[in-house]
Amino acid sequence: MLTDPYDESIGYSLGEPKANIVTSSHPHPGHGFTSGVGGEPRIVHGPGEYEIAGIFINGIATFHDSTKGSERGKNTVYLIEMDDMRLCHLGDLGHTLTAEQAEDIDGVDVMLVPVGGLSTIDAATAVETVRLLQPRIVIPMHFQTEVLRIQLAPVDRFLREMGIKAGLSPQPKFSITKAGLSEETQVVVLDYQG
Repeated sequence: MLTDPYDESIGYSLGEPKANIVTSSHPHPGHGFTSGVGGEPRIVHGPGEYEIAGIFINGIATFHDSTKGSERGKNTVYLIEMDDMRLCHLGDLGHTLTAEQAEDIDGVDVMLVPVGGLSTIDAATAVETVRLLQPRIVIPMHFQTEVLRIQLAPVDRFLREMGIKAGLSPQPKFSITKAGLSEETQVVVLDYQG
């Protein structure tokens, strides 16, 4: 499964991935480059409930800005149930979640949250979202790196807002099982390939 595939215009190389399932939070080259994914993936884009090969996906309607989509349009948050875990990919969420949206996303084990601001929520709102949803693992995304071609805030702002004083070393790979989840929220920063 692959979430929000991107083209090279943002500065990263996607490589030549293959997937059975691809989700796209919104139709933007940095999030919806589904033609760059090999194989014959089932493409999921937009709100709704999907069941594909034993994986349950709930697409929850949100917005890409804080003005109900009037500036940047819609965004879909995906709640994915697989391998006895609940994963949440917030895409380019641009606002604080409503109580109803938070209720739909309840019980998250692993959450990928944008933290860099500009066209998404910023570090402070990301922390508010983490506190609201209380996932066990938080993976920040959509932040400034050396190769990114747009200006976003660095991940350090989010880490400071989370109360993490010393920087976390980015990990090249992260694996987790339900049994390995901690009771307390952990933040994992992933490394990137340029």
